Amino acid sequence: MKLCSALRTVAVFEAAKGALVLLVGFDLLSLVHHDIQQVAEHLLARTHLNPASRYPHIFIDIANQLTNTRLLLIAAGAGLYSLARFIEAYGLWRASRWAQWFAAVSGGIYVPFELFELYERVTWLSLGALTLNLAIVAFMLYRLFHAGGKKIANMRSSSR
Repeated sequence: MKLCSALRTVAVFEAAKGALVLLVGFDLLSLVHHDIQQVAEHLLARTHLNPASRYPHIFIDIANQLTNTRLLLIAAGAGLYSLARFIEAYGLWRASRWAQWFAAVSGGIYVPFELFELYERVTWLSLGALTLNLAIVAFMLYRLFHAGGKKIANMRSSSR
């Protein structure tokens, strides 16, 4: 796979993450002025999950703590996150260095959390997320330093 097409693949992946979070943000906005606990209990009933078990119980507790203001703040955060992902995707699609740096740094921020998740419990999902994230960070750093090395070499040869 050529480097440019790989960069565009990462751009599409980042745009997809942004779109997914944006959809979740809109779903949260649709819950404003609704009984969140009732919605959560209905969701658990439709998925046939036991509300007394650990994770569904946590879900119900969180739903009890959500107010309209918190929902609006979370939706606004989702919008900002999506905007950052869309801007990053645009920059990566155009092979901008700033976007490659942004992708490397923002991907690197997640690594400690993903390692902690693996420390707590190893799952295929957490292992896959860490592997994919490390691959993207490594690819961005390779692009940044490989392209930087070519520019320096070209500058040296043109100055002779």
